[in-house]
Amino acid sequence: MTATGLSGRSVFLVEDEVMIRMMVADMLEELGYKVAAEAGDITEAMRLAQATEFDIAILDVNVNGKVISPVADLIKAKGCPFIFATGYGSSGLPEQYRDRPAIQKPFQLDALGRTIEAALRGD
Repeated sequence: MTATGLSGRSVFLVEDEVMIRMMVADMLEELGYKVAAEAGDITEAMRLAQATEFDIAILDVNVNGKVISPVADLIKAKGCPFIFATGYGSSGLPEQYRDRPAIQKPFQLDALGRTIEAALRGD
């Protein structure tokens, strides 16, 4: 399965669970996306969000017990789209970002592809 017309875009991935991060990175590559950077904690994510060029970000909502909001704020300021990955549903999203796209963990390849495509199109 490949992302229609949007493959080749780059993704910044923030996920604290190493195995989940590896699995999502593999899924992204299978969909035709390039992983621009990966982070497993908030400090690293903040640094990479500032220093890396990417087309979209996938942000775990809870990174080692810390809410992802500071990273989302940086990415929003860059004018870059992002989606949240969460096991808590939309009620687990930071309040100021409840209007943003979210994908419920665990997710399948096709759901990930659809969510990324919609966010890149601005749906």
